[in-house]
Amino acid sequence: MKRYKRRIATAIVLAGGVASAGIAGVATASNPSTAGGLPTITVTMNGKSIAVAGALQSGAVDVHSIVSGEPFGSPALVRLNPGVSYPQFFAGLASPAVGRDPNAITPYGSIVFDAAAPPGPSDTQTELAPGDYVALDTAHERPPFPSATFTIAPSSSPATLPAADATESAIDFRFRGPTVLHNGQLVRAINSGWTVHMAEAFGVRNAAAGRKAVKLLRHGKDKQAQRLATKAFFSFQEPVSHGAVQQAVLHAKPGYYVEVCHMDTQDGREHTRLGMERLIRVAR
Repeated sequence: MKRYKRRIATAIVLAGGVASAGIAGVATASNPSTAGGLPTITVTMNGKSIAVAGALQSGAVDVHSIVSGEPFGSPALVRLNPGVSYPQFFAGLASPAVGRDPNAITPYGSIVFDAAAPPGPSDTQTELAPGDYVALDTAHERPPFPSATFTIAPSSSPATLPAADATESAIDFRFRGPTVLHNGQLVRAINSGWTVHMAEAFGVRNAAAGRKAVKLLRHGKDKQAQRLATKAFFSFQEPVSHGAVQQAVLHAKPGYYVEVCHMDTQDGREHTRLGMERLIRVAR
């Protein structure tokens, strides 16, 4: 997964630090107690370890991430397939195939949650089904990732996600949803595609620059497109499997952004070359 996570780190460096990058605000509710009144799961990571605690029950939850000791964290929650043991999962995770393509994790489990988390606390809402899970901090360059195992128990009355103001969906191979979003909206991100997708957005100076960047990405000219990027950046959803849902309040600098998925197909083509790039706007 390192190739995709490195793009986040690059965006942070370009932004001159997490504090000035949209990554600090896209998917955060300001306080877990105001995050829709959902049960809270706390994920703590420091670059060397990750720990999970709190309301480990099925249904909608608020994932309260606490990051220290690293430029950013990337808490990913993987639900193991029925019958897959933890040793089997970790053996699969260590395989070169998963390092090249996160879709190779499918025989072992599904990436049901993956967020970009700045230093300090941040909150993102999601839905978790009962089962055995592994938490990973995939911000690291290469495996082994810091990990922790836990179990989500069935709830007799599972919570539901609060209604979102806008929904952004990734499919094979497009983005669907409104192209104009507003600060303060509760934005839901869904991977409705059958392969692993991500949804990030980098700022551009104006609509014309954004259209040019989209064209360059479609032709595989990523470096030229990056020259059009401003310091603004945010992430809706990091690499997740089919059906993964997460949402949070949008806090991003108003302006134009290019929404992208930087995953690769099995033949090595980046998803941006197949149509997973588009111009969007954040309004006040």
